[in-house]
Amino acid sequence: MSNNETVDYKNTLNLPETGFPMRGDLAKREPDMLKNWYAKNVYQKIRQASKGKKSFILHDGPPYANGALHLGHAVNKILKDIIIKSKTSLGYDSPYVPGWDCHGLPIELKVEGLVGKPNEKILAAEFRQACREYAKEQVEGQKADFIRMGVFGDWDNPYLTMNFNTEAEIIRTLGRVIANGHLYKGSKPVHWCLDCGSSLAEAEVEYEDRVSPSIYVRFPAKDSAEVQAKFNAQDKGKGPISAVIWTTTPWTLPSNRAISMHPELDYQLVQFGDERLVLAKDLVESVQKAVGLEQVEVLGTAKGQDLELIRFNHPFYDFNVPIVLGDHVTTDGGTGLVHTAPDHGLDDYIVSLRYKLDMACLVDNGGKFVSTTPFFAGKGVFEANELVIEKLKETATLLKLERIKHSYPHCWRHKTPIIFRATPQWFIGMETQGLRKQALSEIKKVQWIPNWGEARIDNMVANRPDWCISRQRTWGVPMTMFVHKETEELHPRTLELLEEVAKRVEKAGIQAWWDLDSAELLGADAECYRKVPDTLDVWFDSGSTYASVVKCRPEFNGKEADMYLEGSDQHRGWFMSSLMLSTATENKAPYNQVLTHGFTVDEKGRKMSKSLGNVIVPSEVWNKNGADILRLWVASTDYTGEIAVSHNILNRAADSYRRIRNTARFLLANLNGFNPQRDMVKPEDMISLDRWAVDCALQVQNEIKDAYDNYQFHAVVQRLMRFCSVEMGSFYLDIIKDRQYTTKADSLARRSCQTALWHIAEALVRWIAPILSFTADEIWQHMPGERSEFVFTEEFYSGLFALDTNEELNDQYWQQVLIVRDEINRVLEQARNDKIIGAALEAELTIYANDVYA
Repeated sequence: MSNNETVDYKNTLNLPETGFPMRGDLAKREPDMLKNWYAKNVYQKIRQASKGKKSFILHDGPPYANGALHLGHAVNKILKDIIIKSKTSLGYDSPYVPGWDCHGLPIELKVEGLVGKPNEKILAAEFRQACREYAKEQVEGQKADFIRMGVFGDWDNPYLTMNFNTEAEIIRTLGRVIANGHLYKGSKPVHWCLDCGSSLAEAEVEYEDRVSPSIYVRFPAKDSAEVQAKFNAQDKGKGPISAVIWTTTPWTLPSNRAISMHPELDYQLVQFGDERLVLAKDLVESVQKAVGLEQVEVLGTAKGQDLELIRFNHPFYDFNVPIVLGDHVTTDGGTGLVHTAPDHGLDDYIVSLRYKLDMACLVDNGGKFVSTTPFFAGKGVFEANELVIEKLKETATLLKLERIKHSYPHCWRHKTPIIFRATPQWFIGMETQGLRKQALSEIKKVQWIPNWGEARIDNMVANRPDWCISRQRTWGVPMTMFVHKETEELHPRTLELLEEVAKRVEKAGIQAWWDLDSAELLGADAECYRKVPDTLDVWFDSGSTYASVVKCRPEFNGKEADMYLEGSDQHRGWFMSSLMLSTATENKAPYNQVLTHGFTVDEKGRKMSKSLGNVIVPSEVWNKNGADILRLWVASTDYTGEIAVSHNILNRAADSYRRIRNTARFLLANLNGFNPQRDMVKPEDMISLDRWAVDCALQVQNEIKDAYDNYQFHAVVQRLMRFCSVEMGSFYLDIIKDRQYTTKADSLARRSCQTALWHIAEALVRWIAPILSFTADEIWQHMPGERSEFVFTEEFYSGLFALDTNEELNDQYWQQVLIVRDEINRVLEQARNDKIIGAALEAELTIYANDVYA
């Protein structure tokens, strides 16, 4: 070689090379990957690969088919997808059938805005068809977004509660409820929305602050001498005697039929100025302050049970009402005497049954007083508040009036105040056949994640009223029953008739019921029986999917669901309705595990709100960052509490993503020229450091598998990040560069290292697949060696191996090396900061080790 010739040392190096790009460019690449997945039927290939394995069934709680998706939807579906994919990786057959809730009032209201009200501007049958078409459009829109998130499932065959076969199965579930004796009809107070014109389920009620009149009202004694005698206060005090109640709903006073007292409470007859009042002993002082009287004198004391059936005059109607006893009376506020209107309160209703009190039924479906109501006929209930107050002033029975802000029930759709109102409805009884007791027993058999969920739903079941399952709507599964026109009793062949109707619905949908001529099924009985016009509560629809979907879909093989997963609001919603119906029909809970997640808030803990300008739409994230960033954010959070999100938080997720991607790219680039079938080095022949790296990956994999199995996805991400940053980035991958680049291409030193990198890459791509699905597939396509088409059909990598604990350079040795290296790096960093050296290679090190490290 002449002195003038230069050597191109670059050609002597094994430089890293890969087609796997450094930049993710996810927003651009992901749509093409989606097309490839669905062109090649990735979900069906997963199903094929999972055949014969033990099953894990996550049953999808159906979102409502109305409106655009928000981040809460994204959190929910991504969590489910992570679980399904990780269970597949853990060796389970885990099918996923997505579903939608398609009946109910929100869709009715949307369609009314488009075509008008049924039976006014459009025939009911045409209206139902319009609702069906609208729901179908909404499903398609939401489906496209769920798919864009990288969520796998049987998207071509989802379950819809409006599918004919599902509607038929819902009717059959109603039949089983009836067969087991849980259904009854009664006039009972239910939540009633004046705007909906229908009853509401517990889950459809939310509470907001409202200003209401707060009034103390006198009920004059019918016989003052009798009252004095009961208090042993004959000839004591002066002036008229009245029992005093407190209420924030003056409009309910026309329906008052009694005054409730607690049997064990002490009540006092008290001289208040020129009149005598009956109050609970413990509340005399607070009433005195509220009313503004300075001096009171106690005239006598009696137990509530001693005052039973004493009568007091209604404050403005010409009749009197009795004292009745109930355990619902407390001394938490008011007067200890409770205004009792059986039409407008559940406790009032329960007491009325015991004392056979009349139900006034003065308020119609629109919330107006009926024409026979003295003084208030035709007035709306909230309008009547002020009219009632004026009437009380007129009759001198208003003791005190204030205005207070308090929590009041509102319709979750209209955001307007609702009322309690007695209407003829169909109920599932909580006590009749021991449903409450059995449901409480079943709750204890379920694993609740987080565990506080058990106490929450236990308390809800213990205190919930009977379930009103009937609705007066057009778009819903009909209560396909016949009742006697005079007695209102169900037809004796009800179960048989329900099955006949279900068969027709299976073929033609719910319209088959509305088109049915009763005589077709009843024959001569049609003269005496009429169709029930009501539809089922939509919570009955979704609550019965354990039967209409899980038991009917072939991929579930008739097995019950292992898991239900929804937001924490579903303890009183879908978890509750499913538990009630499954217990009523199957005598057991429909799920083995229930996992709940919190709601999304911004980084300051505030709810998402357009007015605050903190709303982030899922499509905004995947169009800018890619769906994998959205998925990584979801996996990184502790979903058991509130889930914080902001552009800053998403940017941090993008930073974490880059660390993972760079690690994967380093592995792939240094596998350039490596053919595992040809170049793999046996474990016993590998260099010790490389064996350690594989052993390290095995330990990490065990931790990650355990975290996945326990749904601790944030722990998966944390361990993955530590592995990429610490064990790999700061140690192993840094050390091997010289060996990789400078030794002979097929030397043992290089092939040993490549063997380790290959094992690590095989493990890493599987670890991230449930979370970073797009990136995992991209890595998979760039991996050397023969492999299946998709990483998603694979279980976690089984080729990792542990260091022999007996070998000299075992895991403990390498942990010591890491400690020494960290200490050296600390000293070098200090030297750089002190300007003693510019780079680490300028330093000469002398290492002193004590006996532990020597």
